[in-house]
Parts: sequence; C-alpha cells; structure tokens
Amino acid sequence: MRLWSLHPSLLDSKGLVACWRESLLAQKVLAGQTQGYANHPQLIRLRRQSDPLETVGGYLQGLLVEALTRGYNFDAAKILHPALPEHAGSVQVSTGQIGFEVEHLLRKLQQRDPSRATYLNSLDTGQIPLHPLFTAVPGPIEAWEKDAAVRH
Repeated sequence: MRLWSLHPSLLDSKGLVACWRESLLAQKVLAGQTQGYANHPQLIRLRRQSDPLETVGGYLQGLLVEALTRGYNFDAAKILHPALPEHAGSVQVSTGQIGFEVEHLLRKLQQRDPSRATYLNSLDTGQIPLHPLFTAVPGPIEAWEKDAAVRH
C-alpha cells in the first residue's frame, strides 16, 4: 500500500489506478470493513488525524480530480466521507519523506514512463507539487515509512 504525498499528476496511469485502489483499501481498513492491512504503516499518518475517514476521503478526492482530468472513470460514490475544502493542506509531511517518495517514484517511472520520470527529475525540490491534502514541513523521512530504517 502506497499513499503518495506527491501530487497525483506526477503518477503514471498504472500508479494513479493503483493508488486509487490502495486508498480505497485504506478507507475500508479505517472504516472497519476489512481485517487485512490493519497494521500497515501507511495508515499511521491517517490515524493521527482528528477524523481519519474524512482524511482518507480528502485523499481520494485529490486522486479523483486527477483521474477526471485524464478522462478516467473513477467512481466518486466510493468515497465514504468526502473532506471539506478547508481540510486541504491539513496533513503535514516532512521534506525528507517527500524526497524519499520522489526517489521511489522516479525508480518506478524510469521503467514505466520515462518521459514522466524526466519531468519529475527536472523539478527542484521546492517545486515538487504535493497532493492537495498535504503541506510540507522540515524533517527527515517519516518514522512510519517501512524503508526509513535503511535510509537513516
């Protein structure tokens, strides 16, 4: 399960579809509708929010907007708790985590979508767009990141 802090426009088609599916799974876990993945590290930052279901709803809305921009047919009815607009930028993500995700996504894009990888690689650190739910704060890779121990 990968819930990218990066803006969905940076994802290739496979990445966007996978992120949608994995975010719907996260929503199911948070809603108590499945036993699987209950302890997945990617859910930690969602559970830290005052309303985790609304937070994942806001995350899904960001993916939905990108999907509609690309002409994809994602089902908005699957979002259980759409977030209110004032929740945009309400989840903090560290600059270290953003850098980690950029490197991780670049590795995937170099195989699946080299032109998108070239674009992402051309951006300065301060130019990396984030998912509308997130705002950057200084800091290292997030402790919940499964590869964080290797990277520190």
